[in-house]
Amino acid sequence: MPDPLALVPLPQSVIYSHGVWETTDPWAGLSIGISEDLPRTEYTLSISPAGANLSAGSEAALADGRNTFAQIVAGSGGSIPCVSIVDSPKYAWRGMHLDVSRHFFTVQEVETMIDAMALHRLNVLHLHLTDDQGWRVEIKGYPKLTEVGAWRDQSLVGHMGEDEASWTYDGVRHGGFYTQDDLRGLVEYGQKRGVMIVPEVDLPGHMQAAVASYPELGNNPSQQIGVREVWGISDHVLGVSDQVFEFLRDVLTQVADIFPAPFFHIGGDECPRVEWERSTEARARMTEWGYTRVSEIQGRFTQFAYDVLTEKGKRVIGWDEVLETHLPDDMVIMNWRHANGVKTSTERGFQTVIANNEHLYFDHYQAKSEGEPLAIGGHTSVKDVYTADYSPKKLTEDEQKLVIGMQGQLWTEYIPTLEHLQYMAFPRMCAVAERAWGSPEQSWEEFEERLRGHLPRLDAFGIRYRPLD
Repeated sequence: MPDPLALVPLPQSVIYSHGVWETTDPWAGLSIGISEDLPRTEYTLSISPAGANLSAGSEAALADGRNTFAQIVAGSGGSIPCVSIVDSPKYAWRGMHLDVSRHFFTVQEVETMIDAMALHRLNVLHLHLTDDQGWRVEIKGYPKLTEVGAWRDQSLVGHMGEDEASWTYDGVRHGGFYTQDDLRGLVEYGQKRGVMIVPEVDLPGHMQAAVASYPELGNNPSQQIGVREVWGISDHVLGVSDQVFEFLRDVLTQVADIFPAPFFHIGGDECPRVEWERSTEARARMTEWGYTRVSEIQGRFTQFAYDVLTEKGKRVIGWDEVLETHLPDDMVIMNWRHANGVKTSTERGFQTVIANNEHLYFDHYQAKSEGEPLAIGGHTSVKDVYTADYSPKKLTEDEQKLVIGMQGQLWTEYIPTLEHLQYMAFPRMCAVAERAWGSPEQSWEEFEERLRGHLPRLDAFGIRYRPLD
């Protein structure tokens, strides 16, 4: 496999050519350093007959510049062009989300995706570690989370129709999990490539795998349920006992210790309230807490997670449903339900990551033509990703400053293999990379031309992708 650092494409930058630099060991002639005179996101790279110099305003920017130099070397054939580059990204957060809960991907497969991200100068891997269909992270003191919660006896085949009698299953046990050491290794792997891993523990909904492991964490402790075998949203959410909150403290603390990233995602999306509405214990806790609406229970979970994680030095991120309750001022919102949500969160003063399902959900079909692999539905082409207006309700200058980045989402209900994952990601990930980095002019025709020239790099890297039409 080619060196991933040798395949990172050049950014759309100001580049001035002066000749060539002949050398057999270019890395030996590269001097690297951090400069306090540069903005934190900027790097400068100069190559002359005397050698090469890379300066950057931070370690993250240095990684971007190092990858750029590697790309120049990779395409040089021994004759390296003398250039001067000054470059910086539009957004600090340039990410991809990967759901390893619906379908499990091995450490090596996740590393492959990290390599592909580095190839495109994407710097955040949002790792969705827990959900109804699987719990993927080892938690000390709670062995059943991985003995029970990491496995389901079978998976739904095809789409989940309205008639439950029509559902069919594959009859194949599916699962897996990462030890804490596995995840620390992934963190180190990403750091070497300029990719920060941000974990997500989704709460208080999307918790059926945890409740299946420990029924006392749910709202009906006497009921033994299994890990969810179908997709969609489970009504089984966390209960409200002190034991549940102690469980969350242990989980959040341990996961925060694994991942040094300054961010931690707590989910907060799609949380049904049916069990809380029926629970006498939930009603009693509402009285104790002074609540009058069941929806306020979710706010209690959000505040608790926030308190635990801020003690660990983390910035807390939530899907945009968390806006429906009172939030601490420094929460980060991940906008997913619609593009206009960017306006909603930023006008309330929250930093926001664009992740809307209209344009950035890569579990949608890439084309309307027949022959595409099974997907959840919808249609999002690479052109849609590149040309989308991500803020239909225009933002003020101050609101625009609160948009810290954007990312593509890979939800894996219908994506069981690495090959399928890559096919759904590419070439749409390429469009995210350029929109997140920022181009002087946003021209689909020019981007398509560059993309066609870039596809041989994906071929060389062994990445499967949907061919351009």
